[in-house]
Amino acid sequence: MRIAQIKLKVISMPLKSPFHTHLGTVTEREGIIVEVIDSNGISGYGEGVAFSTPWYTEETVKTSLHIMSDVLIPLLKKKPINQPEDTAILFQSIRRNHMAKAGLEMAVWDLYAKRNSKSLSAVLGGTRGEIASGVVVAADSLISSLNQIEKYLEEGYRRFKIKINPSQDYAFLEGIRRYYPELPIMADANSSYTLRDLDRLKALDDFNLLMIEQPLACDDIIEHSLLQKEINTPICLDESIVSFEDARNAIELGSCKIINIKAGRVGGIYEAKRIHDYCHDKDIEVWCGGMIEFGISRAHNIALASLPGFTIPGDISASNRFWEEDIITPEVSVENGFVTVPDTPGIGFGINEKRLHETTMIEKLFKFENK
Repeated sequence: MRIAQIKLKVISMPLKSPFHTHLGTVTEREGIIVEVIDSNGISGYGEGVAFSTPWYTEETVKTSLHIMSDVLIPLLKKKPINQPEDTAILFQSIRRNHMAKAGLEMAVWDLYAKRNSKSLSAVLGGTRGEIASGVVVAADSLISSLNQIEKYLEEGYRRFKIKINPSQDYAFLEGIRRYYPELPIMADANSSYTLRDLDRLKALDDFNLLMIEQPLACDDIIEHSLLQKEINTPICLDESIVSFEDARNAIELGSCKIINIKAGRVGGIYEAKRIHDYCHDKDIEVWCGGMIEFGISRAHNIALASLPGFTIPGDISASNRFWEEDIITPEVSVENGFVTVPDTPGIGFGINEKRLHETTMIEKLFKFENK
C-alpha cells in the first residue's frame, strides 16, 4: 500500500446550538481532516478529533497537527504499510497522542477498504446492516433538556445521555424522570465526583439509569472499582480507557460493567477493535461514543459500531444534530432511531468538497518518494 501524499486540513465550524458540560461550553468546533492518497490516486479519509483546548484529554488541535506533521508522517515515510494495523504498530514507538495517531490510522483503514472494494464495516467484521442511534442532551437547564428530549424523541433516537455534575444531578434527573419515567437514559459525569460524593452517587440508583459514565477521576480505575461495589447503577468508563491494557485492567478489577469505546481516544480502529473483542469475550457491554465530530469520524464510528459487541445505542446521531451542513455526502441520517451501515467501499460516504473548502483554515501537503 504505497502512500503518495498526505493532506491535512484544519477546519472550523459553528455548532447549531451550544454543547454544555461542567468542563465548559463548546460553540465552535475545530478538527483535522486527514486524506491519505496512494500511488493509484485512491484517497482514504480520517479525522483528528482533539478539541481546541485540552478539556477532554491533554491533546489539542494544535498539538495533534504538530505530532502528525513532525512525528507520525515522517515515520510513515520511513516504513511501508501493508495492512492498516501496521500503522498502529508503527506508532507504538510514540507515547500517547492517541487522537493524532487515530486520525492518520483511520484514513489508512478507509484507503485499505477502498483498495479492496469492501466496506469498512465488512473489513472489520461488522454484522449489522443498521445500528441504533443515541443522542447527548447537553443543556444548562431542565427546561432546555426537556425540550431537547422531546425533539429527539420525535426524531426517533433510542437512548439519551444526560450531562450531570454535583450541582445538577438528583433534582435534574428527577425532573426528567417525572416527565419520562421509562425513557432509556444514562448519566455522564465527566469526572466531576469523588468518593466523598458516595451518598450522592448511591442516590442516583433511584432513577433506573442504563449507566453512569466516568463519575470519578479521568485517569482512575482503582476508585471506580470501589464505587461499583457500592452502587447498583452500572459504571461505564470513558476517559480512563485509552488502551487495551486499561480496558483489561478495569475489567479484571471490576471497575465497570460497561465501556465506551472511542477510536480517537484509544489511538485508532485497531486498538478499538482489540478492546471490543476482549469485552465481547468477557461479556462486558460496549458502545460507541461521540466527540462532536464531523462526518468523516462519524462514518468510521458507524462501521465500528456494526461489530457484534456494540449492544447499546451509541452517540452516533445525524449530521444535522450539530451542523447546518456537514463535510460528507450524503449526510448521516437517522430513520426511526437507526442509522444505515453503508455497504459501499471504504467508509461509504463521499466528501462535500465545497463545504470542506469553505471551512478550511490551514492546509498542509506531504509528498512521499516511492522508489
